[in-house]
Amino acid sequence: MSSAKIEELSRLLVGSQLVPQPQIELCLAQAGSRHPTPVELLKCLENKGLLTSYQVSRIAKGETEGLVLGHYKLMYRNASGSFARVYRGCDLQTGRMIGLKVLRQRWAESPKSINEFHREAELGQLLKHDNIVPIYEVGESNGQHYFSMEFVEGGNLRDFITIRKKLSPLEATRCILDMTEGLQYAFSKGATHRDLKMTNVLMSSQGVAKLVDFGLAGVAEEERGGDESSQRALEYATLEKNTGVPRNDPRSDLYFLGAIYYELLTGIPPLARTKDRAERSQFSRYLQVRRVRALEPGLPRLVAAIVDRLMQLNPGLRHQAPAEVLRDLKGAMIELEQNAGTVPGEGRPGAESSRPSDSSRPSDSTRGAGASANLYTLMCIEDRHKQQDVLREYFSKHGFRVLVLSDLQRGLNRLKSSPPDCMVIMGDALGDDALKGFKEAQSLQKETSAGLVLVLAPQQSEWKDRLPESDRCRVLVQPVTLRELRKVVRHTTGTPHEQNGAPSENGAAHD
Repeated sequence: MSSAKIEELSRLLVGSQLVPQPQIELCLAQAGSRHPTPVELLKCLENKGLLTSYQVSRIAKGETEGLVLGHYKLMYRNASGSFARVYRGCDLQTGRMIGLKVLRQRWAESPKSINEFHREAELGQLLKHDNIVPIYEVGESNGQHYFSMEFVEGGNLRDFITIRKKLSPLEATRCILDMTEGLQYAFSKGATHRDLKMTNVLMSSQGVAKLVDFGLAGVAEEERGGDESSQRALEYATLEKNTGVPRNDPRSDLYFLGAIYYELLTGIPPLARTKDRAERSQFSRYLQVRRVRALEPGLPRLVAAIVDRLMQLNPGLRHQAPAEVLRDLKGAMIELEQNAGTVPGEGRPGAESSRPSDSSRPSDSTRGAGASANLYTLMCIEDRHKQQDVLREYFSKHGFRVLVLSDLQRGLNRLKSSPPDCMVIMGDALGDDALKGFKEAQSLQKETSAGLVLVLAPQQSEWKDRLPESDRCRVLVQPVTLRELRKVVRHTTGTPHEQNGAPSENGAAHD
């Protein structure tokens, strides 16, 4: 694409519905009398948030096919497996953010793989439950098979636990309770999961665990052969072969539910992760699992007992159905909430919640282990996709749960109803609206303990002297490094200035 003419690039972008013609003309007009190159045009569109860094990279390489599938455009690649890739996308008809799962081309010539992929989507369309990610539409475009689903603002459990290291018993139990609710519902519809693992559980911004990828639930044994589905089900097959249970026995899902519970509580997977197929098929791995209290002696006995029962190698000694697990988990939740002195249902892992006022909110030095386990929530108002990614990635690495919004009014509404620990407004992205929004956010600080940071562009620097500041309300002027921004954010929230194990970076807050 580097040698393509502007006209060709413009036709491509408009024809594929990636960018409307008026926005292209606006970028070209800003170049004045100069004749911008295709690379410069792409850069301009990216800076305005009209193209994402992922889209620009694909277009620059000439890889334009597949950026639009049906009436969805691909914006970012979120995850990649050997069977399919998952993208954040946008519905061109409604503007709604969605998730898109796309079958990899290596399997697009295999009728078995295509049937399995469509089976997963069709089953997902039948499962409608708060703890299962819904599937919306199944499609095919130019030989590429895909389906759309809910876009969950958050991440999978493996990413979540990488940041958190481990959860408190209360948080872990609430997460497993969500998952079990989803399993029980699916079981009532005649489906088991068959691929339950940390990466197949998403944690929403409200702290709700949602199951994804029921792709192997309906695959018959004779269909599996040596294809991708057999590779994905290897752990299940190894366990079932050596414990004498049939496929689709719900107790197999329950064993791996216990394995997730174990890892959430200890930070260590009971079965060491490996991509080696021979190692994954060794039953000795299951025989070497240590009791959960051997790693975490302080765990409540009731919690440890549930984990140990779920992970019994003898399937007759496990819970026999998800409903039995739910009964035990709900009993454990009552005891854990009573011991923690919390209101039932509060304190979801990673969830946004209304914070108490400063006078009643405990300081970091006085918080107990259960209270300090929650991530601090940072809400950033930034409408440029590349900068959104930079902020999300950087602050996540430094122990924050990050919510990035492009709509200022939506952020102000959230500040009223479910305030974060700190709100950051990027003036360069929002222009004059940033000043108005900042003043409104200041007025709301009387009702919330949220910190507030406004980052002004150099041309907005004259505003700084006119805006009042306090310990919880700061105004910065670019250039500002991410490290400096992080320090100010921590100051406004009263959080420690550094977190153990957090990487150190000096990236600029403004790209």
